[in-house]
Amino acid sequence: MSDIIQLLPDSVANQIAAGEVIQRPASVVKELVENAIDAGANQIKINLKDAGRTLIQVTDNGKGMSPSDARLAFERHATSKIKSASDLFSIRTMGFRGEALASIAAVADVTLRTKQEGDELGTRLHIVGSEVKSQEADNCPEGSNFAIKNLFFNVPARRKFLKANSTELKHIITEVQRVALANPELSFSLIHNDSIIYDLPSENQRKRIVNIFGKNINQRLVPVQTDTTIIRISGYIGQPRFARKTLGEQFFFVNGRFIRHPYYHKAVLQAYEKILPPETVPAYFLYFEVDPDTIDINIHPTKTEVKFEDERSAWHIIHACVREALGKFSVMPSIEFDQAGAIDIPIAPTPGTVIPEPGIQVNPAYNPFEEEKKAPVNPFQQTPNWTKDPNLKSWDKLYQGFERANDIPDKDGEIFSDEAEEVSKQPSQQSFNEETEKGQRNHNFLQIKNKYIISPVKSGLMVIDQRRAHERVLFEHFMAVLEKNPGISQRQLFPPRLELHAADAEVLDSILDELKKLGFEIRKADEQAFFVEGVPSMLSHLDARELVEKLLEDVKNRPVDVKEEIKTNLAQALARASAINYGSVLKTEEISELFDNLFACKTPNYSPTGKKIITIISLGEFEKLLK
Repeated sequence: MSDIIQLLPDSVANQIAAGEVIQRPASVVKELVENAIDAGANQIKINLKDAGRTLIQVTDNGKGMSPSDARLAFERHATSKIKSASDLFSIRTMGFRGEALASIAAVADVTLRTKQEGDELGTRLHIVGSEVKSQEADNCPEGSNFAIKNLFFNVPARRKFLKANSTELKHIITEVQRVALANPELSFSLIHNDSIIYDLPSENQRKRIVNIFGKNINQRLVPVQTDTTIIRISGYIGQPRFARKTLGEQFFFVNGRFIRHPYYHKAVLQAYEKILPPETVPAYFLYFEVDPDTIDINIHPTKTEVKFEDERSAWHIIHACVREALGKFSVMPSIEFDQAGAIDIPIAPTPGTVIPEPGIQVNPAYNPFEEEKKAPVNPFQQTPNWTKDPNLKSWDKLYQGFERANDIPDKDGEIFSDEAEEVSKQPSQQSFNEETEKGQRNHNFLQIKNKYIISPVKSGLMVIDQRRAHERVLFEHFMAVLEKNPGISQRQLFPPRLELHAADAEVLDSILDELKKLGFEIRKADEQAFFVEGVPSMLSHLDARELVEKLLEDVKNRPVDVKEEIKTNLAQALARASAINYGSVLKTEEISELFDNLFACKTPNYSPTGKKIITIISLGEFEKLLK
C-alpha cells in the first residue's frame, strides 16, 4: 500500500491558518493596526470601503521595512518580536506569532508600500493569494501602507458567510475602540466610504473615553487608582445609576492590550453588589500593569485571553479597588468640570437693614381633591385594548397545547436567538382550559418581589413574569403598527438633544425611516446630534431621551443582517426599552389589564426572545415540598 500522508503546500497551509486568525474584516484591521503600533507609529489611519469587503487600507508613520524585510514579513512565522522560546514570557509587543500577514495574503489581494527612515526609495510589494506578483522600488513616504482588497476572494464559503455591511462595520469599530482606548497617546482616524467615523488626536485616558463614547459619559466616570506589588490598576468606572442593561462599555487592558476576563468581570460586578439597578451592568475602563513574566498571553491567536500567575490575589485587589472608588464617590459632591468655578458667599446684612418678609401667593381656586380624580399615567394606560378579543372567550383554543413542546418558538425564526433560554417541556396532557374555572376573569392576583404575578388555578398556581409579559404585549402591538399604519406621535414641548459619538450616530441615522413608522419624530441637528421631537403616543409617559438611548443601545448590540428583519428587530428592541422594569409596583387593575392583554396575544407563552412568561406550579409539587 502506498503512503497517504503528504505535506501541504504553503498556500493551503496559509489558508487553513487564515481560518483561525482572519475571521472577518475586523480581524484584518486589528492585526494591521497592532503591527503599526509595534512599528512605533504615532499616527494610524484606517480607510474602508463596503465595511472592508472591497478595501481595507491602514497607513502608519512607523519605522517601515527594508525590501528584504517586506518580502519576508509575508512568510509564515516570520516575526521581529521574538527570537527564542524564553521571549514568550516577557512579551511587551502587540504581535509576536508571525501568522497575521501570511494569513491575510493567503485570502486577499495585498499591496504593501513601505519605506524606512533615511532611505531614498521605498518598496512596493503586490501579493495575491500568497503568490508574489511583483516587487519594485517605490517613491512613498516613511512608514507602511497596507491595502487589502477583495478579502476572501478565493474562499467563497467564507465570503458568503460574512454578515451585512452594518454588522461587519460594527465589529471593525469595536476593534478600533479597543486599540484606541489602550493607546490614548496615539492618534487614530477611521473613515468608511469617505465618511469620518473617528478622528482621535493624541490625548489622555479620560478624553479618549469621552471622544469615543460621547460627552455625556464624562460626568458618569469615577477614577480608579491603586498600586500593589502584584498589579497596578488605573482607569475609570461608571456611576451605578448610569449602568445599562446591555454590554458595550466594559474594558480590561493588560500592559496596553485589550483582554477578556470573565473572572475579573465578576470581581467588578460584586464590588457593585446591591447598588446597581436590576439586571444592569456598569461601565468600566480598567488598565492593568503587571510584570510580563507573571502572565501568559500565548493562549489564542487573537491574544485576548490572558492567564495570570496569581489570579485570585489580583481578583481581590480589583474588587477592593473598585469598592474603594465607589466609597469615595458616595461621599464626594458632584462637580461640573466643564463650567468655570464660581464661589457663592452669602453677604451678611448691614446693621439696621430691614429684611423684607417673603410674599405668599395663594390660589383660591385650587382644589386638592381634583388631583385624585385624574387617572395616573401607568405603563398600560395606552396599551392596545385587546380585552374584547374573541380569543379571550375561547380559553380552550387560546391555551390548546399551551404546555406542549411544539409551542417553543422556532430558533431559526428568532432575531436574537443567542438570548433565548432553553425551555423545559411541561406535561403535555395538561391543557390550560382544564385550569380555568367559572368566574375565571375575576382572578385573585398577588405580586411577588415586584417581579412575578401569581394567581390560583384549578391544579395549583400560575406564575407570570411581569416584565416579559409586558414585552410580549408591546412587541405584538409594535409589529402590528409597523405592518399596517404609521404610529401616532406625541410631540415633545421641549425636544431633548441627543449627543452621540460617530458610530452610534451612524446606527441611528440608518434606522430613522423605520422609527418614523413607529411614531418617533427625530430630527438630525448635525453629524452627531439629534433632536427627539416626538415619540409614540402610547410611550409618552416615558423619558424621550432615555427611550431613544435604550433603543439605540439595543439595536447597536443586536444588529440585523436582512433588511426585512429590521421591523422585528425594532419591535423587539422598543418592547425591551419601554416594558415595565422588575421592581415596579403594579396596582390590581394594572395587573388585571396586563393579564388580559397578554392572553389576547398570538403567542402569550413566550417573550419575543423565546423566554418563558408563564409556568404552572402544580398541587403535586406543593405536596412534595411539604413532605
